[in-house]
Amino acid sequence: MDNFNTKQHWETIYKTKKLEELSWFQANPETSLDFIKQLNLPKTAKIIDVGGGDSFLVDHLLDQGYQQISVLDISATAIEKAKHRLGERAKSVNWIIADATDFNPNEKYDLWHDRAAFHFLTSQKDISKYLETAKQNISANGILVIGAFSDQGPTKCSGIEVKQYSENSLTKAIEAYFEKINCIKVDHKTPRNTVQNFTFCSFRHLSK
Repeated sequence: MDNFNTKQHWETIYKTKKLEELSWFQANPETSLDFIKQLNLPKTAKIIDVGGGDSFLVDHLLDQGYQQISVLDISATAIEKAKHRLGERAKSVNWIIADATDFNPNEKYDLWHDRAAFHFLTSQKDISKYLETAKQNISANGILVIGAFSDQGPTKCSGIEVKQYSENSLTKAIEAYFEKINCIKVDHKTPRNTVQNFTFCSFRHLSK
């Protein structure tokens, strides 16, 4: 895997597959929306969806009146598909094409949301880079929400090995940077009617 081109891999996925064929497809990202609802954020809160691609979360956040939404993905194709789907509304979103481990934000976020991107980081170096970036760029008392495959979830996704997380191991990976608020396990039914088990947790920035 030394010569593995992550960006090219995801460009190929998004160029060759329809959105509804992707295992992570959700017309209604219910779990993410429930976590966000519990936070009772103001509509002016700065929100970033990391690895958001052409996820429908941005559609729902716009519907709910959030005004400062950023979507980050390594795939330009995924971003373009999302922009096309949203039409004129896409102009209200800040689109960022970048690798989450090599991302230099120019603002701080009140909510950093990541469903199914973090678990693709399998080396401690990449995990640490990601969490350091999040720590530096989440506002004081800001929130990190991460959904990752659980210890009962898949070991691979889209041909790539992933890192599984129980509530305990996800908390342990992040506790040096953030304080746990809440964790749940949830099943996601894929378009092929298989079930993927996720660990979803919210964390608060440790302001020191």
